[in-house]
Amino acid sequence: RGHRVRKNRDLAVFRAGKRLLIAVKAELCNVQARPVAGLFKNQPCGLRIFVQVPAHARGLRALAGEKCKTVFHFVPPNTDARPRKRLTFSCPFIIIVKDYFVNQTIVAFPRFRGERFEILGSVEIINSKLIGTGACLPDFVLTNAMLEQMVETSDEWIVQRTGVRERRIAKNTHTWELALGAAQDALADAGIEASELDLILVSTCTPDTNTPNTAAILQDKLGAGAIGAFDINNACTGFISATDIADCYIKSGKAKTVLVVSAETLSRIVDYTDRSTCILFGDGSAAAVYRATEDENIGIQSTFVAADGSGAEYLNMQALPVEDPFAEDRTVDPKARFLKMQGAAVVRFTARAVPQAIDTALQRAGITADDIDWVVPHQANLRILDVIARRYHVPKEKIYVNLDRFGNTSSASVPICLNEMRRKGLLREGQTIVCTGFGGGLTYGAFVLKL
Repeated sequence: RGHRVRKNRDLAVFRAGKRLLIAVKAELCNVQARPVAGLFKNQPCGLRIFVQVPAHARGLRALAGEKCKTVFHFVPPNTDARPRKRLTFSCPFIIIVKDYFVNQTIVAFPRFRGERFEILGSVEIINSKLIGTGACLPDFVLTNAMLEQMVETSDEWIVQRTGVRERRIAKNTHTWELALGAAQDALADAGIEASELDLILVSTCTPDTNTPNTAAILQDKLGAGAIGAFDINNACTGFISATDIADCYIKSGKAKTVLVVSAETLSRIVDYTDRSTCILFGDGSAAAVYRATEDENIGIQSTFVAADGSGAEYLNMQALPVEDPFAEDRTVDPKARFLKMQGAAVVRFTARAVPQAIDTALQRAGITADDIDWVVPHQANLRILDVIARRYHVPKEKIYVNLDRFGNTSSASVPICLNEMRRKGLLREGQTIVCTGFGGGLTYGAFVLKL
């Protein structure tokens, strides 16, 4: 008894008055859900569902805004041919995903009664659509020939080992200034005003100040009004992580339009007497604007982020010295703030982590490598990009590369690529893109975007 709101392959969602019933049918088992008495009663942002699952199902995964955790497991007993395990749980919404027995993703929302988010209905599939990109790159170009005069290296040596020919350097420029330029460019491309934003996220490992955060400065400079604004520091995975957070805010109904900016001035933390690092890194900023859409065929299809802190020492930069604050001598090593990297260890980590990130994102999106039109990877090293091409049998022309012109710009590299591709007309409606990042932390992640 209920009015069918949406049917999607093996999944159907029903709404009857103020009660919900979610029915999922897939290969391994049937999952049946029905509302508990008092649904929505004195729970404007709560949803309670009673779930029955056959005992041969190993488990059910639920995501709260794509933040994955195992909610419960089922252990089949040895007796009774058709045993059932039952569990009641509550949360603002639930997304049932493919991991075990569902082909599609569904979000069940209670009706959100906020003033600004009328786009969200009682039961809707909400995706995060990319509606604009922008970039801001410094004018000064540091070539390999210039580096030959600074350290013991050569253009041939750098190109063979990294693929980098030149990089941009922000002379006498704040990180927030680059962020502002990219944000303004992205808003103009999206055709919206800063007043329409609900959240600003900035990913950077080179902020001008520890406090205030760069996003707060950006909020003021843009004239965005009283909205949330905060930074994340996830090194080269920063844009992937920020996109994941933006997607969570949009899917949960807490935001309709989110600005993500990645801005880095790595030249301030690079030791230009260390040829193992100074040949790699450059400065730059890029931004993306995401907006809620009810079109299930476009937008962010899946995300994945993870960390492996056991490799923290492989790529690190000291923020504040560890010292006795009452000691008479508080001299700080002037090179303590410089980036230090164990290149071979990072490459080994990347060869393992990147396939895991991409595989997981593809699985969550319910697609395969054959469905990919573009791979947009973090621009770390040309050898690593070759590994991706071999692993997924993707032609090199489907892997976007601008490493030769900008070097490694940390979290800004992926959005710089997206902006270039958008401006060149390479991104077209209906395409499927996989973006992946990896770096300090050690961290890694990926997301699938349908245009």
